[in-house]
Amino acid sequence: RMTAPRREPEAMTTSITPRPATLADAPTIRALTREAYARWVPLIGREPLPMTADHARAVREHRIDLIETDGRLVALIEMIRHPDHLLIENLAVAPDCQGQGLGRALMAHADRVAASLGHRETRLYTNRAFAANLRFYAGLGYRIDREEAFGNGTVVHMSRAVAAHAGDA
Repeated sequence: RMTAPRREPEAMTTSITPRPATLADAPTIRALTREAYARWVPLIGREPLPMTADHARAVREHRIDLIETDGRLVALIEMIRHPDHLLIENLAVAPDCQGQGLGRALMAHADRVAASLGHRETRLYTNRAFAANLRFYAGLGYRIDREEAFGNGTVVHMSRAVAAHAGDA
C-alpha cells in the first residue's frame, strides 16, 4: 500500500483561528470531505457516509468551522450541539496537509466550542476499520464507549471530557 509523504508539523497550527462556514462554502466542503475520505473507499468497499452527506444542509443545521491556507480550504470540523454534549460529526483534512497538526488543532477548537456551550463532553464516531482514526482519537484521550454493527462494518462511538483548559470559542 502506498501512502503520500507527510509534511513536518508546523508551529502555526497551535494558534489557528477557524472561520465559520457559510452556505457558499458547501461545494468546497463537499470537495475536501470527498478528498479526505477517499482513502477509506477501498478498505470498506463503499464511500464513507461523510462523502455522501448533504453538505449544504449540514452548513445550515450544524456548526462547521474551516481552516484555509492561502485561500484554499485545507481542514474542517463539523459539530452538532446536543443537550448534554457536542458531537463531532466530521473532521476532514486535505491529504497533502495531514500530519501538520490541523486535525489536533480542530479537535482542541471543538473543546473550546463545547466549553462555551456549557458542555463537559465531546463525542464522535468512526468506522472500526479506520485504525488510523482510532489511534488518533485515542491519542487525544478519547475512550471507546460502545460499538455497533452498521452495514458490513462496525461503528465505534467514542467520547472524552472537555479539557479543563478549554476557553471561549
